[in-house]
Amino acid sequence: MAGAENVKVAVRVRPFNDREINRNAKCIVNMHRKTTELTNPEEPQVEPKRFTYDYSYWSHDGFLERESDRYLEPKNSKYTDQKRIFEDLGLQMLDNAWQGYNCSLFAYGQTGSGKSYSVMGYGSNKGIVPLTCEELFEGVKERQQSATGQVDFQVTVSMIEIYNEQVKDLLNPKNTPKGGLKVREHQTKGFYVDSLKVFPVSSFAEIESRMNEGITNRTIAATNMNATSSRAHTIVTITLLQKRTEGGQSLSKTAVINLVDLAGSERADQTGTTGDRLKEGSMINQSLTTLGNVIKSLADMGSGKKVSHVPYRDSVLTKLLKNALGGNSKTIMIAAISPADINHDETLSTLRYADRAKSIKTKAIVNESETDKLIRELKEENAKLLKQMMASGGNFGQMMGIPENEVEEMKRMLEEQIRRNKQEMEDMDKTWQQRLAESEAASMDKLVAEQKKQAQMKVIPHFWNLNEDPSLTGMIIHFAYDGVTRIGNGGSPEPDMLLKGLSIQKDHAIVTNKKMVVRLKVSKNAKVLVNGKEIRDDIELHHNDRIMFGSNHLYVFHHPQDLAKHMKAGKKEEKVSYDQAQAEIAENSGFHIEARPGMSKYDLLLQEDLIQMLPMVNEANAIAEELGKSSHFKIALVSPMSRGLKDGRTEVNVVMRNLDNNNEFMWNREKFLNRKYLMQEMYQKCMEGDPEWDVDRERDPFWEPADTEVHIGNVFVHMQSLEYLVDSNQTLQITDYRSQERGHVTVEMEPCQSDGSVLGDDDLIEEPQQLLQKNFYFRFKIPYARGIPPQFNKSFCKYRFYMDEEMRITKQVSGTSNPDYNHELTLKAGPVTPQLIDYLENDPMVVEVWGTQYEHARGIVNTNHTSDVYSSHNHNHSKQETDHYYNLQEEILTLRKKLYNIQELVEEAKVAGKETVPIDDVDEILGDEYIEIPVRRSKTCTVL
Repeated sequence: MAGAENVKVAVRVRPFNDREINRNAKCIVNMHRKTTELTNPEEPQVEPKRFTYDYSYWSHDGFLERESDRYLEPKNSKYTDQKRIFEDLGLQMLDNAWQGYNCSLFAYGQTGSGKSYSVMGYGSNKGIVPLTCEELFEGVKERQQSATGQVDFQVTVSMIEIYNEQVKDLLNPKNTPKGGLKVREHQTKGFYVDSLKVFPVSSFAEIESRMNEGITNRTIAATNMNATSSRAHTIVTITLLQKRTEGGQSLSKTAVINLVDLAGSERADQTGTTGDRLKEGSMINQSLTTLGNVIKSLADMGSGKKVSHVPYRDSVLTKLLKNALGGNSKTIMIAAISPADINHDETLSTLRYADRAKSIKTKAIVNESETDKLIRELKEENAKLLKQMMASGGNFGQMMGIPENEVEEMKRMLEEQIRRNKQEMEDMDKTWQQRLAESEAASMDKLVAEQKKQAQMKVIPHFWNLNEDPSLTGMIIHFAYDGVTRIGNGGSPEPDMLLKGLSIQKDHAIVTNKKMVVRLKVSKNAKVLVNGKEIRDDIELHHNDRIMFGSNHLYVFHHPQDLAKHMKAGKKEEKVSYDQAQAEIAENSGFHIEARPGMSKYDLLLQEDLIQMLPMVNEANAIAEELGKSSHFKIALVSPMSRGLKDGRTEVNVVMRNLDNNNEFMWNREKFLNRKYLMQEMYQKCMEGDPEWDVDRERDPFWEPADTEVHIGNVFVHMQSLEYLVDSNQTLQITDYRSQERGHVTVEMEPCQSDGSVLGDDDLIEEPQQLLQKNFYFRFKIPYARGIPPQFNKSFCKYRFYMDEEMRITKQVSGTSNPDYNHELTLKAGPVTPQLIDYLENDPMVVEVWGTQYEHARGIVNTNHTSDVYSSHNHNHSKQETDHYYNLQEEILTLRKKLYNIQELVEEAKVAGKETVPIDDVDEILGDEYIEIPVRRSKTCTVL
């Protein structure tokens, strides 16, 4: 591609964060000049993977914090500080912008990888964006002072979010219609966001104020709608327009600078949703998937491969980034990575993504044009559009055979195009001072309110939000003024602290501030956690208390007077993080999260997964309750042995329970995440008033068909007898992931000849080594199982012997808890090796027992099964008797649900190491309906 240049790619590794330090993480990243190395912690002796980029920035260690302003300055030449990042990338981007080139800066990496620090920074450690913007306005000032002719410099800013394939204007959220802003395509401009508000700015302080406003709007919307902020992309667009007049003609040069914060990468097994009927259903991941496909296609093109199609049009994000990725733009990507061994998979994924991106080529051109010519072309286009509209207003539609409704739509679109062209011409005719004055007047009230808020935060107790995305933390503030502060989701009068979203009641709680003593009183049945513990009554709040309202409104309480007392007493100010708050909630839910000496990498990853998954499971339950779905979700820890593995890590899975029929299904992490995104989409549509928010059950993320195969448990078959060619007949316990008995399976093994005939006396051996280098045959039988749980209407077994690639499967048996499989196969292994003998000696064969469940609850509650029997054998029953029968069914189903909930309560107590269950919790499950229980009298006491 003539004149084309590759995307510049930089990778930066950050220091350990608090979570990684607490988990004794080890650094697995190293850098040498432009090369980044990554060591696999599971194979430390293997050569590290190496990637070469335009820049590899080491910021893990080798720095000092200046006492004067807390700036992190280099202690040695290896460390890369913010200043060097700006000099390498920011000045390059700014120089291109002054020349009239479009520029794009991508930030990519998992949530918490340090993207925000590199791009925005904090305090005196300013990131690439503020330093570039400050330098931009310095450049404007210098050029204005040195200009010889008439010049004008105009800078504008806009900010959008892309989530679930919808575009939201973060600087004008009220302007975002249902379904988001439309993305349209212009013949010369390419894809753009229609009706997006663009604000003139004259300093970086104004840009920063607008960006903070956008982040606040984003945080509020994400929390209210239960959106996953880490799956959203944000694009800040800064436009630099340079106007000058030469020879009586107006000339303009335009540079569009796109600052793109891509959704966080995360550890995910791409095969994890295999078998899920809804694996392609969620639109939340569509943009990330499409972006990966686009980058791969462009990388292939850059390396000379023939590519027939680049799928820009497959997602909103890739449409808007078409120029940045493959067109008119000079593009830089900065990939942020964690140094920690516990984040190896995410780091590897990010490095591979960046490695593909460096092969992409773009071809930027200077965007220079005559302003007068532009206005003339827009006028000509308007005249042409008006002519088309007049034609369509007469008999044009009938003449061309176009339906009337389509003619009206054509007219509407033409009118909209004319309006946009007229607005663009008016903007061109306006002076920069006029537009700037209008923008400043509109934002003056917001600036005054922000200054007042900042002053009040120093003296008034308040709540500030916590978010999984650090850049969204602290963006929402609610004050606890003197007197009473009402918390709720709406109504009249509107509550002082308005919270929307999951599990928030109309009157949720009350905060009272009496002489700076702040108390929180929870309303009946409202869900509130303080420091991870559920609160029933009122409680006094103290500085840095963590409060969860409902299922996803997480706040920290700030008390200025308490803080002042702590500082005076010499106490150090504690930092409160999202992970810390979630770990606290997990601890109080019975999961032990605290890091301990000697913990393995698997244990640390288990903790990471628990902290991530527990709030998601709580949210899924809250959504199900809000939408009236008969589903309940709970965490399940599945050991390697439960999965038929000799070693490995314990996985955090989710058990989905259908409350209508008590069927349970085990979802792995990836399947649950996919379903949760679909649940979020459904919830958002419901909250937006979409009448079609509910879907048929085949597309319902809360539903799982009864014929889905379920893993009942495993049987471990010991095979030492085969070493000595001795028959074995074992009746073995089926054990589920909780180590609970789920029935028994009988397994028989009989060494035999190659044709299946019985061995003779001469074939017996005294030592296993006598089998070496010989072929080895035995009949493997699974005659039957007994005591399979009654909710399963079909069952079968799967197993794999030694080095078999494929699973062997018995026949499926229906309609019984005591199935006869009558399975028999002659298995061969040979020639026998020491490894096979060791396998027979030490490794049990795992027989997996699987099944499918009844559509309706078993026994008398099974309306599909039992009612058929009832109707076929009892034709003469009266309607009254029939009604009574079905009432009994309903009553028994209710009792079974209550029994299940009590069992779950007991299980949670066991996990938490408790020996008792609170009576109040049992009473809450039982409700107001009590059953009269017979009382047996004793000489010493009454026994129930």
